[in-house]
Amino acid sequence: MKSKYLIIGAGIHGLSSAWHLAEKLKNKNGGLKEDDVLVIDKTAVAAGASGTACGVVRNNYFQPAMRELMAHSVELWESDPKAFAYDSVGYMAISPESMRKDMQSVYEQQKTIGYESDFIEGEKQCSDYMKKIFSDWQAKGITNILHEKRGGYSKSKIAIQGVAKKAQAAGAKIITGVEITGFKKESNSNAITGAETSKGIIECEQVIIAVGPWINNFWKMLELPKTVNIKNGNGKTDKDIPMWKYWFLQEGVMKVGMDFLKTNSGDLPPLVHVDSNEPLYSDVDGSLITDKMWGIYYKPDIVDLLGVQGGTAPYKVEKPLDQVNVDPYGTASKEYQTDKKFANMWSSALAHCQKRFEGKSNLYHRVPSGGLGCFTPDSFPIFDRFYENVYIIADSNHGYKMMGVGKLVAEEILEKESELLKPFRFNRYANGQLHPTSHSPFPWA
Repeated sequence: MKSKYLIIGAGIHGLSSAWHLAEKLKNKNGGLKEDDVLVIDKTAVAAGASGTACGVVRNNYFQPAMRELMAHSVELWESDPKAFAYDSVGYMAISPESMRKDMQSVYEQQKTIGYESDFIEGEKQCSDYMKKIFSDWQAKGITNILHEKRGGYSKSKIAIQGVAKKAQAAGAKIITGVEITGFKKESNSNAITGAETSKGIIECEQVIIAVGPWINNFWKMLELPKTVNIKNGNGKTDKDIPMWKYWFLQEGVMKVGMDFLKTNSGDLPPLVHVDSNEPLYSDVDGSLITDKMWGIYYKPDIVDLLGVQGGTAPYKVEKPLDQVNVDPYGTASKEYQTDKKFANMWSSALAHCQKRFEGKSNLYHRVPSGGLGCFTPDSFPIFDRFYENVYIIADSNHGYKMMGVGKLVAEEILEKESELLKPFRFNRYANGQLHPTSHSPFPWA
């Protein structure tokens, strides 16, 4: 089999890249041939991280480059909300004083790029604002709210299948059940000439790798460096930093019914994200869960219609990299599943925020959401070329909301370098061009 553009991974990034590559090629002189744009996946469309995502779409990032990239992606989500099963209901970042300056910076820069949001400051002002939305709001210690009027959430698998349909309609071909086992190079060239698969060799001119949490496997296949030297803000270089690390994101559902989280006006609410440094006590027995900073997010469960879905800040997987088993993924994994500790923490945090959740911990339900993410040293994506013809989209846990990346990758491959993707090159580590970090307990915020 031959393909001009071989795309590995049928999640959000791979399918979006296929869609926009096919569209651009179709409109160019000569048009698009049957196998010009080929997507392969070892399991199925939306079988990995994209299909189990909570479905959140937001712009709220402390990093200017991430905000600009997300604004571009939100526009794509808004372009066909029906196909992407997308509810543009907004996003609320609710924070304590320690994060006020961070959130104010996000707000000011959102204004600069024309992204509509409101910023509320002061503990009483924040309480009053939230009670206009939820009359039972009771979280203490909140001094700032960033309320994005755009953004929202979608039905993850349906959305990814919607992108797949657009890719196929544009002329891309999708084949599942094909696993990559290696790559071929000509002896006199640094370019990849083919992919070795469980079904034979696929010859190709360009390769796009968009495999989410499986990126470490492909990094090894391509014999890319296991460690990286990072020039820090002090001008010094931290040497031999592991290239990849795994985090586990826990998510669950409260089986309280679909109307439980309606706003005072009876509408679907925005996604609610709360970071807090208030002591958190168990809603079950009153014991102290943590006196350190914690964070949760929650929204209506629009997939299974059970009630309220959400999660907490992830935890780092403290295992040697090669001992982390990504497969089987999601709820099929015997090792990486939500536990009673998470259920108690998330349920209690919900009760801390809204009175309606008090005494509801027994309604917690484990769902096929969350999962492992494979992160770069600074927890931000890499979008870059390697060798002569391999484009790597190395992103996990940001990915779902970043539908627009595929469009920009297609432009880079066929036309010109994207200014939005430039801050995410691999050489940022050696050059010390790192993204700023916030005070959030979430590593990607």
